[in-house]
Amino acid sequence: MSASAALQKLIYDTLKADVAVMALVNGVYDSVPSDAWGERNAYISFGTIDVVEDDAECITGGSFAMNIDCWSRPVGSVHRKRIVDAVKAALHNLDAELPNHGLVQMRVTLRRVFADPDGKTMHGVVTVEADIEEEVD
Repeated sequence: MSASAALQKLIYDTLKADVAVMALVNGVYDSVPSDAWGERNAYISFGTIDVVEDDAECITGGSFAMNIDCWSRPVGSVHRKRIVDAVKAALHNLDAELPNHGLVQMRVTLRRVFADPDGKTMHGVVTVEADIEEEVD
């Protein structure tokens, strides 16, 4: 499994297992289903990922920046802020293993909440940066 896929799986598994996160959202999705809003009227999906190569002598590695999108429709912005903060609490400085890769460190570097152009949805973005030593075949 590629380092970016392994990172996404780690983030997915961590968020799905976090009680505080799941109390606020209907689910965490890679491919968002039509019924994603659910009873909590909120969900999390995966956004863009950028990788900056950071190889060193005898080590292939990179700095991975993954955006996690938090979507919510309850009135006001407090609910979105609670989701974004719960995602940060679950992921910032997470001490975890990546199969076949070395997770050097993972940290949340950005949290942002703003209104979506549809006028009824609030959008939160959490950027997670991870330094990973990649397995070389």
